[in-house]
Amino acid sequence: MESGTGSDAVTASVRGDVLWTPTAEWLRQTRLADYMAWLERERGLCLSGYRELWQWSVTDLSAFWASIWDYFDVLSSSPATAVLADDRMPGAVWFPGARLNWAENLLRERPGEGTAIIGVDELGTSSELSWAELRAQVGTVASQLRAWGIQPGDRVAAYLPNSPETVVALMATAAVGAVWACCAPDFSVSAAADRLGPLTARVLFTVDGYRFGGREISREAEAIELAGRLDTVEHVVTVRRSGGSAGETAAGPARETSFADLVAATGENPDGLAEFEQVPFGHPLWILFSSGTTGAPKGIVHSHGGILLESLKANALQYDIRPRDRVFIAASTAWVVWNMLVDSMCTGATIVTYDGSPLYPSPGRALEIAADLRAARFGTGAAYLAACHRADLHPADTHDFSALRTIMSTGSPLPEAAWRWVYERIKSDVMLGSDSGGTDVATGFIGSNPMLPVRVGQSQSASLGVLAQAWDEAGEPVIGEVGELVIAAPMPSMPIYFYNDPDGSKYHDAYFSVFPAAWRHGDWVTEAPDGSFGVHGRSDATINRGGVRMGSADIYAALADCPEVTDSLVVGVELPDAGYYLPMFVQLRGGEQLDDELKAAIRARIRAGASPRHVPDDIIAVPGIPLTRTGKKLEIAVKRLMQGAVDPSALPLGSMQDPGVMQWYIDFAASFRSGRT
Repeated sequence: MESGTGSDAVTASVRGDVLWTPTAEWLRQTRLADYMAWLERERGLCLSGYRELWQWSVTDLSAFWASIWDYFDVLSSSPATAVLADDRMPGAVWFPGARLNWAENLLRERPGEGTAIIGVDELGTSSELSWAELRAQVGTVASQLRAWGIQPGDRVAAYLPNSPETVVALMATAAVGAVWACCAPDFSVSAAADRLGPLTARVLFTVDGYRFGGREISREAEAIELAGRLDTVEHVVTVRRSGGSAGETAAGPARETSFADLVAATGENPDGLAEFEQVPFGHPLWILFSSGTTGAPKGIVHSHGGILLESLKANALQYDIRPRDRVFIAASTAWVVWNMLVDSMCTGATIVTYDGSPLYPSPGRALEIAADLRAARFGTGAAYLAACHRADLHPADTHDFSALRTIMSTGSPLPEAAWRWVYERIKSDVMLGSDSGGTDVATGFIGSNPMLPVRVGQSQSASLGVLAQAWDEAGEPVIGEVGELVIAAPMPSMPIYFYNDPDGSKYHDAYFSVFPAAWRHGDWVTEAPDGSFGVHGRSDATINRGGVRMGSADIYAALADCPEVTDSLVVGVELPDAGYYLPMFVQLRGGEQLDDELKAAIRARIRAGASPRHVPDDIIAVPGIPLTRTGKKLEIAVKRLMQGAVDPSALPLGSMQDPGVMQWYIDFAASFRSGRT
């Protein structure tokens, strides 16, 4: 990597202003402090602070993960014969011999427990499930799955929103040792079938409708079509929201059962029927899906034990979630952070599910829910916080955030102005963590840390047990320079395999083809000398002008306060003649025109906020910015369209927020390519 890679803008983003510093009282009360005291008492480890603790956790992986198992008293029916029997990547072998169940550990009884789930819909209607009620419903649904012949390893598919019923269905599936896979109901039937079809699922959970953005959206016809396209499905369980009644036609050739009727049987067994299949540590728990924006979505398979240990560590120690805390993450079931929301129950926390738009009837809706329900932790995408900032919301003026201790921002780098807005307009005494991880591991590699200060534009540290580093092109760690985010040692929650990848080649190519035996994640980061990180966007879409690599996030940050621009997308396109083209697509506020004066103002902002090298070749007004359903900008898809490297018909438009927006880019790319021939 050339020395010019680290621009002044990048350096500033890594060592930004301090926005929050934990007090002595805060530090004393953290679960991380309790864990360190336990290590000293039980293991004889006296560690001076987080950095020394992290160094031990990545140097002695076996001792660290054994301590997580013991500190949290993991429930298991048989012990492991080792912790890390094989440390190869890929192919690490964790806790051989251990048998356990993820759902059993989440549903274990705890002192003083009360509410497990609060369900909220867009109309503001709420419901609650106590821990006892949740256990009973999970036991009832699990018993029915067993009665239908569902066995460990069988697949259970779902087409469900973020609701309590979905949590019950997931936990019941895990309780019998079956494998869960879910698509959100706003996916088209084709997009859902592309993901769920290859799994040969025997049971399908569906919903007949949902509400979003003030509209009632029926999915009954789509559920019927999906059930018909999944020809291995024998039973369909329907969550009914529209008031309709179950009918044989709704399930196609399969038999249909109403979810409400199914759990009604719980009343006949008030003590619950929960039996938890004891499975090996590496037994598959769920299948999550890659975005599939440039090819068929990959089915990423995680394990019971790996997800459990990672969840305990991350939620209790990195996010400081405590028993009876309320956790609200505004997420679709298509986004891994929904799984992370459910995972937070491993701490004894109450979760809030929300079936609706976080922006309706006003942009601050999700924050209002967090305040009204007194959430201790609020999680969302960076795009949501940026939208609230652009709308100039002042939520603290009208809502009480006194219960809020931590905020998670994820999905993309958070613009600098939005960092400051959080502390000025929500709460000055809160830990805002910008986490980078993903579907691949169902957690963060770098991000939140309750023991360290929060700085503008900075992920506080690598997480415990995660040997995260920035590597140059030669595969050497670099400090203070932009590099590839690399995980240089195995983690328990790394995928056990990809679905329908018998020789492991797709798995290997996804993470290990660039640096052998080291996980290349595809993020472009800078590690500071103190172990904190700045994230600059996806390295796959890295801008490379004249040999100098730059992240798109730096450009977006420079435009964050531009009043005429609501959103933007930039791609760097390598051309066949060795040329390079850097266009910027901008979505303008209503009534704005992209004239020469505005173009000049945009260029000036980027030159001042990033660097002259970041200034685009063209600025183009567009009807919208193409996004995945989790709010990520489809930079790579647009870049490959312009290069002619992807067939437009292969793009999964049904998995995008607005397929019509991507059609504009397909047409633009075709015109661009024809103009060069």
